[in-house]
Amino acid sequence: QVQLVESGGGLVQAGGSLRLSCAASGRTFRNYAMGWFRRAPGKEREFVATVSWGGITISYADSVKGRFAISRDNAKNTVYLQMNSLKPDETAVYYCGAKFGIGTRTASQYDYWGQGTQVSVSS
Repeated sequence: QVQLVESGGGLVQAGGSLRLSCAASGRTFRNYAMGWFRRAPGKEREFVATVSWGGITISYADSVKGRFAISRDNAKNTVYLQMNSLKPDETAVYYCGAKFGIGTRTASQYDYWGQGTQVSVSS
């Protein structure tokens, strides 16, 4: 089992920044690729970013490239998502997921999920 706890969400004005954190406990964190996904009201969960176990291989959704940055600290069992230039339509619950092995953009392939953290962007 891997337990994931997200934090760092909140209310921010359009153009602002937030840094999300996801703390992991349980099985060996470094064996897992980590991903960030989000679910806006009335929409499906969508991929945001993923990082490999070693932090080398990173992938972003086109919509966030150049504005968001994913990183991980295996010594702290934590993955981060720095979000800059936020837009109102990025209001959503943000979730982190853990996937044994190679990360993907497909939510159903992740093994563990956190409870999510709300991000609200006002216009």
